Amino acid sequence: MSISAYLDNVAKPFMNLSPWLLRLSLGTSFILHGLGKFPMPADGMVKLFESKGILFPELTASLVALGEVGAGAAVIIGGFLGATGHLVTRLGGGAVAVIMIGALLIAHPDWLITQKLFMSEQIFLLALGTYFAIRGNN
Repeated sequence: MSISAYLDNVAKPFMNLSPWLLRLSLGTSFILHGLGKFPMPADGMVKLFESKGILFPELTASLVALGEVGAGAAVIIGGFLGATGHLVTRLGGGAVAVIMIGALLIAHPDWLITQKLFMSEQIFLLALGTYFAIRGNN
């Protein structure tokens, strides 16, 4: 038996769990990031948004916090809901991707296509959000 075939046999019982590793990691991370911005609006975010000239910085900061919690929850909960969950997961993943693109463009524009970007957690959150936006529960 080849090493590849052996590893396939070892991994086979865990195949259905592997998407949950990604789902739970992304969802939990996003929920915790959002909760970290409570009570709303988060002063640090408001100041950042004001410095960047973003309209309604208090409202925007609050929406980001709620969006992070909601997107993270959608990615996790979507895995339990069957056909409806497929849509919920895709919307949650899309929201994660949009929020992360905004975070990169607003808070870290100097990171775009640099080593710093690829050494940060932000690129992985963006990649996982995009993954779930494309794949949903498939």
